[in-house]
Amino acid sequence: MINQGTKTLETKRLILRRYTIEDAEQMYLNWASDPAVTHFLTWPTHKSIDVTKRVVNDWVSHYRELNYYNWGIELKENGALIGNIAVVGLEEEIDAAEIGYCLGKAWWGQEIMPEALDRVIDFLFDEAGANRVCAHHDENNPKSGRVMEKAGMKQEGIMRAAAKNNQGICNKVCWAVLKSDRK
Repeated sequence: MINQGTKTLETKRLILRRYTIEDAEQMYLNWASDPAVTHFLTWPTHKSIDVTKRVVNDWVSHYRELNYYNWGIELKENGALIGNIAVVGLEEEIDAAEIGYCLGKAWWGQEIMPEALDRVIDFLFDEAGANRVCAHHDENNPKSGRVMEKAGMKQEGIMRAAAKNNQGICNKVCWAVLKSDRK
């Protein structure tokens, strides 16, 4: 892969951008403190804005690394920061990237996450040199699978008792798209 680092990306409705320290309050209020959002995630619901500030500070400190990809999802219409999408795993020897994402509950069902995921996949293929982009979700969270499907990913299988999230050990549904699939 050709490591590009986190560059600003745009879609029709969204700006995918680097975090700044000032984003902690919106992140905390819009998704990180909401148990409905973190229900199937691997990190716990933030109990205070101080937790969110520590997380954002850590993320910002990694932006100098060219193999670090972590975007805040901002609405163009009003500048609201409403979610996160990031590369959570890289296998550079096979040019593969794994994506993770979350979105504030107020914006669920508006096709925002498929739009963001599709743009990140394009970036990873066209600019970062990825050949494979994958993601997974808890089998009990099929709506996340619909996001992946809408972004052109194909389900590859279900790994039984292969992941752990805030609900405990779960079956992991694996999805992927290859660069050759996008042509």
